[in-house]
Amino acid sequence: MNPAPNLAESLKVVVEEGVALCLLDVPGEPVNTLSRELGSELGELLSSLGKDKAVSALVLASGKKDGFIAGAKFEMIERVKAAEEGEALARSAQRWFDALARSEKPVLVAIHGPCLGGGLELALACHYRLASDHVKTQLGLPEVQAGLIPGAGGTQRLPRLVGLAPALDLILSGRRLGAKRALRMGLVDEVVPAPILLEVAKDRAREFVSGGLRARGKESARAALARLALERNPLGRAFVFREARRKLEKKTGGHYPAPGKALEAVKYGLDHGFQRGLEKEAELFGELAVSEVSRRLVGLFFATTALKKDSGVDDPAVRPRKVEEVGVLGGGLMGSGIAFVTVGAGLPVRLRERDDRQVGRAFSSVRGLLDERVKRHSIGRLERDSTLRLLTATTDWSGFERVSLLIEAVFEDLALKKEMVRAFERVNPGGIFASNTSAIPIARIAEGSEHPERVLGMHYFSPVEKMPLLEVIVTPRTSPEVTATAVAVGKRQGKTVIVVNDGPGFYTSRILAPAMNEAAELLLEGARVDAIDRALTRFGMPVGPLTLLDEVGVDVGQKVGKTLHEAFGERMAPPQALERLLKDGRLGRKAKRGFYTYGQKKKEVDGAVYRLFPEVARREVPEDEVRERVVLAMVNEAVRCLSENILRSPRDGDVGAIFGLGFPPFLGGPFRYADSQGPEALLTRLKRLEERFGARFEPAPLLVENARAGRRFYR
Repeated sequence: MNPAPNLAESLKVVVEEGVALCLLDVPGEPVNTLSRELGSELGELLSSLGKDKAVSALVLASGKKDGFIAGAKFEMIERVKAAEEGEALARSAQRWFDALARSEKPVLVAIHGPCLGGGLELALACHYRLASDHVKTQLGLPEVQAGLIPGAGGTQRLPRLVGLAPALDLILSGRRLGAKRALRMGLVDEVVPAPILLEVAKDRAREFVSGGLRARGKESARAALARLALERNPLGRAFVFREARRKLEKKTGGHYPAPGKALEAVKYGLDHGFQRGLEKEAELFGELAVSEVSRRLVGLFFATTALKKDSGVDDPAVRPRKVEEVGVLGGGLMGSGIAFVTVGAGLPVRLRERDDRQVGRAFSSVRGLLDERVKRHSIGRLERDSTLRLLTATTDWSGFERVSLLIEAVFEDLALKKEMVRAFERVNPGGIFASNTSAIPIARIAEGSEHPERVLGMHYFSPVEKMPLLEVIVTPRTSPEVTATAVAVGKRQGKTVIVVNDGPGFYTSRILAPAMNEAAELLLEGARVDAIDRALTRFGMPVGPLTLLDEVGVDVGQKVGKTLHEAFGERMAPPQALERLLKDGRLGRKAKRGFYTYGQKKKEVDGAVYRLFPEVARREVPEDEVRERVVLAMVNEAVRCLSENILRSPRDGDVGAIFGLGFPPFLGGPFRYADSQGPEALLTRLKRLEERFGARFEPAPLLVENARAGRRFYR
């Protein structure tokens, strides 16, 4: 075994029996990312090894413990100021990978851990691809999620490797595949256990040289017939593209240009040949790199990346407590969801419910969520069983003396939550108590505690297993160590965590309430339920406000509204529409009665809901007005939260609204949206609404200040 001369810092090469093992290891970084420097180093390496007679084949792998290449370095893309620069950047990457593909010596790649974006494009250019069977090995082209398209040959190589339809599915969705699914698709040639990945890769390289191995290229008869019908004749290919475009338009609503551009690049390459396809790919990449949508989505990436490194406290010396077990009070929808993400993070959970029947339901819920992961091949049955063993339950307080952190998920009742604090402290005086309340001020809950410094909020979003945000709420008395502990546990659960200061409704519930109220006011003025929801989904929200209210529960919305009304007065007064719904037993989806009908194949507006408002004639309210009133109510309240120090920064406000409430990511969040509109224009719009509808649209003082000073939230 002979170490080869290293040409660059990021590439370490060892030659053994004619095979050069090249480990990519960008120094000082937790993950490998593609950059101009790494591309140049790779080019130099190929040139050098190509001339080295002692080397007959090359194996590329990662020197990082659990990651291959996580994609391109976003800072490189952020520096692009003109479309021509973005196009040149893409052409450079294409040249790097063309050199790989044209190498006379076989180039194999051994993939362990995330292989995404440019990392997968590099792998596509290699002659043979091996992947480890580890759960961390994920392959995908997620560029569309950043408002971009694959720019290093991905739109051209992938369809030619796996077929048009599977390639479009991967490119247009940005989703990731595990190694076994990638093997079935033909994206990789072989899957092997992680511990022997490099040894197998080197063996395959020698077989490749001897002529005993070639890249997998055989299709099943059925797959070959499907490709012949759909891809190798003009009519079939036209059908595939037409269907893909139809689904795209329905999914994106025209707000995200990148998937459409990716579709264009793929089609152009298949129509005009590989080389011209690369040229079109680079051109479209350059256009998107300087688009407003991409800028906002890349900004969102940087915001979430910064939050991953944020401990939640300002003092870098503060360290979180070591948490070895978590307690959960309540095993309903929220409690079982919290238990699921916690045991999924490898932390034991002790759950308390009021009787054995409820304990059984909680176990069944967690088991069902784990079964779904098995069905999706995310985990195996053995991992499911070992994860489920981390969950224990009781109907008393036994075992809670050993939990480091207790997360309370009982009914939204202040007296009950205070009682839970006192009961927990009797069995565990040193433990941390976190409430999953939606709106009750944490300081009020902490009144029941002898140790208010160990009380805070951990506000999860439903369904917990799917919603990415965790809102940690701290009072002036919450200790920094306790805050850092809650943030660390949230990150371990896989959540994006923002820390906010205490106050009625905190941040997310507080800005959602006026938007919900405005939707209900529009209903009282005669707007139709589906028209209100449609106006907001066309704006880019995943669901409309009245659909969301059905999902959350009309009773929950009413309780939150009452808390905020008491705190903020008439500005937050909930409309009478909610009271009428509750009196009629319309609690939403959970009661199968709300604004919509449930239990049928197709969800439809329940026309009977209009009979609750006999004094109102239904009328067409302009969609622009519906959107204006609901969105600006939310944005204005977000600005108030910033000025009142509920929020630590506009960044946290944007991330919280996007990941917790579904504010359109392509708009960047309420503060990015406010900046895009301009403070003066936004102030003018709010004043017009205030003149028509009163104090609930009074502009936030900070917005008035910004308009006077010509200042924006992001400088």
